[in-house]
Amino acid sequence: MNRFIGLVASILLLLTGCSQEGEKNVKKYSGELIQAVENNDIKKVQGILKDTSYPINEMNNEKETPLLIATHDNNIEVAKLLIKAGADINKQDSIQDSAYLYAGAQGKTEILKYMIEHAEPNQNIVNRYGGNTLIPAAEKGHLNNVKLLLEDGKIDIDHQNKFGYTALIEAVALTDGSEVYQQIVQELVTYNANKELRDNSGKTALDYAKEKGYTTMVKILEE
Repeated sequence: MNRFIGLVASILLLLTGCSQEGEKNVKKYSGELIQAVENNDIKKVQGILKDTSYPINEMNNEKETPLLIATHDNNIEVAKLLIKAGADINKQDSIQDSAYLYAGAQGKTEILKYMIEHAEPNQNIVNRYGGNTLIPAAEKGHLNNVKLLLEDGKIDIDHQNKFGYTALIEAVALTDGSEVYQQIVQELVTYNANKELRDNSGKTALDYAKEKGYTTMVKILEE
C-alpha cells in the first residue's frame, strides 16, 4: 500500500513538474515572435519558428497574431514564413479582423495570393460589418485582389453584409465611379454576380449607378 501511495505521489510530482515547466516555457516565449514580427526581423522569426512547440498564434492585447501584424505592415516574407509554418490565417482580433480578411480588404495582394495557395481561408468568417473579404476589396478599389478572389472561385460573390451590400453594390454605391471601379464592376458581372440583389434600402447596384450618373457602370449592368 505504501509503495502504491509512493508511486502515485511520484506521478503527481512528475506531472506538476511538467506543468510548471510548460508554464515557464509559455512565459519564456510570451511575445518573442510578436516582437520579432513587429521589427520585421526575418532571421529572428526564422529562429523562433524552428521550435515547433512555440505558440505561433500568440496574441497581443488587441488579440492580433504575429501573422495579422505582418499582414498589417505588408511584411511579405515574414507573412510567408508564418503561413508556411502553419499560422492560422482565420484567427480574428478584437475588431474581428483576420489576416485573410485584412489582406483582401486592404490590398495586400501578394500575401493574399500566398494564403489562397498555401492555406485554407474560412469563407464563413466575416468582418465586423458582416462582410466577406471580397466586399471591402471591391469598395476600396483593390482590383487585383478582386481578380484573385474571383479566380479562386471559393468566395461567395453574392454575400450580403449587415447593410445588405454585396461586392457589386458597394463597388457602385460607395465609390466615385472612376475607371478602377468600372473595371471591378465588369469583373464581378463577368463572374455572374447577381445584379438583382437589393440592399437594406431596397436598391440594386443599377439603381445606385443611375442615381449617381455613372453611365459606364449603367451600361455594364444593363448588358
